[in-house]
Formats: sequence, structure tokens, C-alpha cells
Amino acid sequence: MAGSSAVLEDGSTLSRLDRGIYRIERFLGVISGLSVLALMLLAVVSVSGRNFFNAPLPGYVDWIQIAMPLIAFLGISFAQRDGTHIRMDIVIGRLKGRALWTAELLTTLATLLLIALLIWGSWAHFGRSFDWNAPNFSRDSTIDIGLPLWPAKLLVPVAFSVMALRLTLQLWGYVVAIVKGGDEPIAVPLMKSAAELAAEEAEHVSALDR
Repeated sequence: MAGSSAVLEDGSTLSRLDRGIYRIERFLGVISGLSVLALMLLAVVSVSGRNFFNAPLPGYVDWIQIAMPLIAFLGISFAQRDGTHIRMDIVIGRLKGRALWTAELLTTLATLLLIALLIWGSWAHFGRSFDWNAPNFSRDSTIDIGLPLWPAKLLVPVAFSVMALRLTLQLWGYVVAIVKGGDEPIAVPLMKSAAELAAEEAEHVSALDR
């Protein structure tokens, strides 16, 4: 299930790399959020133009098509770092210590292998669209106003590459956790219990009432 998590930090090389990649992930997350806002504004302009001036925004569907990778992919590594992707933890949530970190290591490794395949496939998809000799460097474009599609297709392997870096860093964190043992490894998401989440929500609500 989805939930909040904590990522512990210290002065180690692993933690410094974690914080460095996190700055990139936050930047990409901001771009993704701004893209959602931009699409909302475009929707207002298009609907208002249709209702009041009988002139909807030209190429509105085209802009949605271009913006979809921004919304769907740029934030995945940010969510992976914080452990907020949807997950089934009925079994893994019962594990502790090295057993837990071993299970997390295996699932993270499987995810990294999948992401590697997606990078390969999405890069090939971009390559079929991009052409130095074509107008706007594009072999294909949107149907209505002819926006080139290669920038949107390029975003997918870029976002997956950042995700691959995050997963590699987390694999490192889990290996260190398995070697050292303990319940508080560095640079990996530590899932919070229901009681901890409830306490945080209560504290947040109390702060708003002050």
C-alpha cells in the first residue's frame, strides 16, 4: 500500500549521493507538478474560448499528448526515494532486520532489471522519432498542429535513467544494511507504522489549529 516513509541521512558517501540525486528528483518533480498546472490552465482557456467565443484553443489535445510524459514519468524517481509508490506489504511488512533488507534488495533488483528494459525500449522508440535531417528533427508529429513528438519521447528514457540511478543507490543501501544489520539503514525508505502515521497526522492538524 502507499504510505509515508523516512530516509535517514549521515555523512557517508552513500548518503551524500542520495542527497545529490534527491535534488535532481525534486527538480523533476516540480516540473511535473507545473505541467499539471499548465494543463489545467490550458483547459480553462480552451473551455472558455469554446463557450464564450466559439473558438477553443487550437491543438489542445496535441499539448496534452506532449505533456503526458512530463506528468507520468518525471516524478517516479522522487516517489521511489520516499517510498510512496503503491506497494503490497502484507508479507514484507512482517519481516525485520536482515530478512527485510534481503527481501527489499530482491524486489529492488527486479525493479531495476525492468527499468533497464524500459530504458532500452523507450530509447529505441525515441530513435525512431528523431531525425537530424527531418523538419524539426522529427519523423512524426501530432495530428492537429504538428508538434514534434521526439521531445516527449526523449523524456521517458531520461526519467527512467534517473530512476535507475535511484534504484542502484538503494541496492547499495540494502547491501550495507544486510552486512551491518540493524533497523535503520541509510538512503533507503523506512516505512512508518500506522501508529507513527497517525501521530504525524495528529501533530500536523494540531499545528494548523495553533
